[in-house]
Amino acid sequence: MPRTLPIIFILITVVIDAMGIGLILPVMPDLIREVTGGDLASAAIWGGILSTVFAVMQFLFGPVVGNLSDRFGRRPVLLVALGVMALDYLVMALAGTIWLLLIGRIVGGITAATQSTANAFMADISKPEEKAANFGLIGAAFGIGFVIGPLLGGLLGEYGTRAPFYAAAVLAAANMVFGYFILPETVTDRIRRPFEWRRANPFGAFAYIGALPGVGRLIAMFFLYQVAFFVYPAIWAYFTRARFGWEPGMVGLSLASFGIAMAIVQGGLIRIVLARLGERFTVLYGLAFNFCAFLALALVTNGTLALILTPLTALGAVVTPALQGMMSRTVPDDAQGELQGVLTSAAAVSMIVSPLIMTQIFAAFTGGLAPVYLPGAPFLVSMLLMVACAAVFFARPRAVA
Repeated sequence: MPRTLPIIFILITVVIDAMGIGLILPVMPDLIREVTGGDLASAAIWGGILSTVFAVMQFLFGPVVGNLSDRFGRRPVLLVALGVMALDYLVMALAGTIWLLLIGRIVGGITAATQSTANAFMADISKPEEKAANFGLIGAAFGIGFVIGPLLGGLLGEYGTRAPFYAAAVLAAANMVFGYFILPETVTDRIRRPFEWRRANPFGAFAYIGALPGVGRLIAMFFLYQVAFFVYPAIWAYFTRARFGWEPGMVGLSLASFGIAMAIVQGGLIRIVLARLGERFTVLYGLAFNFCAFLALALVTNGTLALILTPLTALGAVVTPALQGMMSRTVPDDAQGELQGVLTSAAAVSMIVSPLIMTQIFAAFTGGLAPVYLPGAPFLVSMLLMVACAAVFFARPRAVA
């Protein structure tokens, strides 16, 4: 079997995971009102609950799914998850109550945790020096899904609130069939290990992986970086409205340009950066670039300049794959799924924490009692988090690099 086809399957799986979130966003307010009979305010509350539940499930089940793939293999875990995902979207398409939607988001959060297995598969087939660049492909696929999802969801939403769910179900089912025929198993008896609940729960997995030399600090840095980087989806729509008066169309265009730029950086440019700088200095470059980008966005007052800056800020999106590569080379071959599950959990917690922090800071600096009117204040917080990341990075044992 050519190596290219399995990689294509893995990347499509990640694209579908990313699309699945954005695909349904445009219709969620109308769908929630449709099934609850409430107004837009109550729909927003339920929307927040559904998003939080989704992230909590990713936190809880990221290590579980990763450990299952270390025991039973990447192939069965990925194929079963895609099958369940397809059924889940079908149930949500037919849901007539908010409770079915809630159950759907619970199941969706669990199946979306398979990104950890996709990363583990990529680690399995990569040479040590290839891992960071190949993890960049995963990031690029996520960026593509981030762009395509809302655009396709908005178009399909014109045909009814259920249409995006049917489309997501078809995509997941089609990819499962594709994977059934072309996906090989990469977990051999040499690296297969027993499934243990004490390591499959997120706290046990964090304890084991974090105890490996140098890895604990890199996980902490990964978490801080995710909190900082999540400032974009957390406050971008509010920030651009307050600072530049942008309408939803312009907000969507700017986010799409960012997603496309991130896909280009992580899918291609990162290989050039890694070849010239190595993983350690790639991380430092990314932190320095993001520091400057966050500072620029915090202070910019011209909408045209902000639109130009938006895709350029993605040039710093090399930190995550470089960190993943460093950690993957440190962790034993029989714990690659567990490591990726831990990172999935850390990212899920950042998805919960970051919006709470960033929106509160935005409100504090734009409300009537604000000491100074500064819509870009959350970007200054993200800038300071880059400094914290650098402090953690320099404090870690040099031997890990």
